Amino acid sequence: MVRKPEQANSISPAKAQATVRTLRHQIDKLDLQILKLINERAEMAGEIGSIKVENGEEVFAPAREDEVFANVLEAHSKHQGALDVGTVKAVFREIMSGSRALQKVLKVSYLGPEYTYSHLAAIEKFGQAVEFMPVGSIAAVFEEVNRGHADFGVVPVENSTDGRVADTLDMFLRMAQLIICAEIRLQVHHNLLAKCESKDIRRVYSKPQALSQCRNWLSKNVPYALLTEVSSTTTAAELAQREPGAAAVASRQAAVRYGLRTLCEDIQDCPDNETRFAVIGHQKSARTGKDKTTIMFRIPHAPGSLADVLDIFKQTKVNLTWIESFPSRLAKAEYIFFADFEGHKEDPKAARLLKALDDHCTEVLVFGSFPIAQVSG
Repeated sequence: MVRKPEQANSISPAKAQATVRTLRHQIDKLDLQILKLINERAEMAGEIGSIKVENGEEVFAPAREDEVFANVLEAHSKHQGALDVGTVKAVFREIMSGSRALQKVLKVSYLGPEYTYSHLAAIEKFGQAVEFMPVGSIAAVFEEVNRGHADFGVVPVENSTDGRVADTLDMFLRMAQLIICAEIRLQVHHNLLAKCESKDIRRVYSKPQALSQCRNWLSKNVPYALLTEVSSTTTAAELAQREPGAAAVASRQAAVRYGLRTLCEDIQDCPDNETRFAVIGHQKSARTGKDKTTIMFRIPHAPGSLADVLDIFKQTKVNLTWIESFPSRLAKAEYIFFADFEGHKEDPKAARLLKALDDHCTEVLVFGSFPIAQVSG
């Protein structure tokens, strides 16, 4: 009897089991090699840490960590590795986080509770081998860092859908002594979470910004549900877990934490919804050649003042990447401006720009220069 092609290519159950055993044995050997290499890497990182301590340098080096990611992901792409890029980055993030913790366990404050997007952004930047300190407000994040209770804080600066985060900008003015040493760009994926079916939802909880970013989807898909604002997306998930007929707009991680079903994924109205976070602290970031600087400037309340400032950027050939007006607390009907531009403040071109701004503006504050971040998540 002539066998069919698929039969000819098939193997017996016994042979299949033998092949699996052989592959698993090879995996076990590779795991031991990986473990050996990870520990060797950690020992070298520890030696670097000792040298840093002797020279009074900081443990957290965002520019160096970005360089590691760039090198690894470039090699991964070149060799067409089987793993997803996000998986590779997550593995090396935790390796670096654990190695950093051998030198010092950093304390990182963020707008809590756990599994808010601020928490996810903090994990994205620092990994899990840190002491996370959730607090109840953006102002409290600044206070914790300013008082030395936390080494760093993670605060939202702007969202691609809703724009600036006013509480953060206000605190930068109140605590201008704090420095932005890194940024995080997190792609925000909102999900509808509940224990009930969609048709039974009568109330949807979430943070105001999250509800705003999903307003069209919610009005179309749960039109009879009452949208209710709460302090965080995690609080929303907790309420959805307790209350019959309630749902939450929150992260997938919050769904796992509170045992909720993910009824619909990625319900944000803008598919490229992204929030930019600043890492605040007391340390400065070294130049990398791919940096950004954040400033605040105050100008005379007169016609053409802003146009004159923008012309300075043009004349010095410095690319302005972000600008926001913000009401001044000093004078009624007066505005100040926050801005980002490409380059490190120590770059010659940036130094010329800042000198020209100082000459023209009533006040100029530099909040920090730091490596330009790529979108994560």
